[in-house]
Amino acid sequence: MAVWAIGDLQGCLGPTERLLERIAFDPARDRLWFCGDLVNRGGESLETLRLVHSLRDSAVTVLGNHDLSLLAIAERREADQRKVNPDLQRVLFAPDRDQLLDWLRTQPLVHADRELGWMMVHAGLAPKWTADDALAMSGEVERVLQGNNRQGLLRNMYGDRPAWSPGLRGTDRLRAIINIFTRMRYCSPRGRIAFEEKGAPGTQQPGLYPWYEVPGRVDRGLKLACGHWSSLGLFIGHGIHALDTGAVWGGTLTALRLDGDALCVVQVPGRPKPD
Repeated sequence: MAVWAIGDLQGCLGPTERLLERIAFDPARDRLWFCGDLVNRGGESLETLRLVHSLRDSAVTVLGNHDLSLLAIAERREADQRKVNPDLQRVLFAPDRDQLLDWLRTQPLVHADRELGWMMVHAGLAPKWTADDALAMSGEVERVLQGNNRQGLLRNMYGDRPAWSPGLRGTDRLRAIINIFTRMRYCSPRGRIAFEEKGAPGTQQPGLYPWYEVPGRVDRGLKLACGHWSSLGLFIGHGIHALDTGAVWGGTLTALRLDGDALCVVQVPGRPKPD
């Protein structure tokens, strides 16, 4: 059995299929970890979502910011749904949309396998969050997304404030958790996210750190796979394995083997670079 983590798909079906072929993925034997952002921008979000859904017995997925955005848009009026890009509209008005979105809504924000020694998140973790903290925070959001009050959360999910604080309650707390898990790149030593900073390390303002380099961060005892940060590219260091290599922007789609001691990275070309 092989276990592979795969970076952001972003609706790029062809590269996804080629990558699965390159790693000789066998759903009866192997397992996949998808780092989130299954949809948007790639032109084949519906087909990509259908593919991952079909592999659900052999795969785990964490929610990315684009996946959550799709779930939020799906709760709006039909007239508003028709204002989004055509790629997402094809998901929203597909005959199997409810099946796909109901499944997507049940996916976590964090996945951990202590026996394997790995955890996965879409973007990042707060500097002081342990693995147990992260799983607990994810569970708070999951319970709301899967419950009868999900519309309130999805309607009020957007916004850069407040910064995370353990004393937060209600929607503010859930929004802060979601922002850390799905939008974080740089932050201050106290963990305040710098949402406007999106470039590669070295381009950020003084006093900001990549989230995985913040001084005083906790040791979680697990290696971590993540995506989200295409300008960072493939990065392995500080126990972090960042796998968003810009498949939707003309880069590559990356898989990292998680079982075994030897580092094994497999990449295929992404979709052609947009004009």
